[in-house]
Amino acid sequence: MKRIALFPGSFDPFTKGHQDIVLRGLRLFDEVVIGIGRNASKQRYFPLDDMVRLIEWTFREHPNVRVLAYDDLTANVAREIGARFLLRGLRNTTDFEYENGISQVNRHVYEEVETVFLITSPPLAPISSSIIRDLHRYGQKVDEFLPYSLDLEKTH
Repeated sequence: MKRIALFPGSFDPFTKGHQDIVLRGLRLFDEVVIGIGRNASKQRYFPLDDMVRLIEWTFREHPNVRVLAYDDLTANVAREIGARFLLRGLRNTTDFEYENGISQVNRHVYEEVETVFLITSPPLAPISSSIIRDLHRYGQKVDEFLPYSLDLEKTH
């Protein structure tokens, strides 16, 4: 049976920390599906279609990584794509508290799903999407935190 993991998130933007979790997840799973969840209560900073394209480009040499956008409960999406695992990264204890609650709810919705936590690699731990958005919003270069290059003029 193929071991498929869903790596869910808003990925607004997808960072080198996220990339690290996917690459390390490939050592554990046959396939990693990066799922970009749509959240009706949040306005995206980076357009969803652009992020899908940039993540696909990032993993262009990894046929066992794919990207999908979804508008449903994460546990339902995992079931639909045949993923028995949810892959999540933890930077700190605050992340753990938040992710622990979500993992319990996902198990309630889809009993067969297991959440697998990977600790973020230390040099990447300070990176967060919200910090990158703030830097970018005020014209700062953020490419060193991303596995792709953003053109500030064309993105926003």
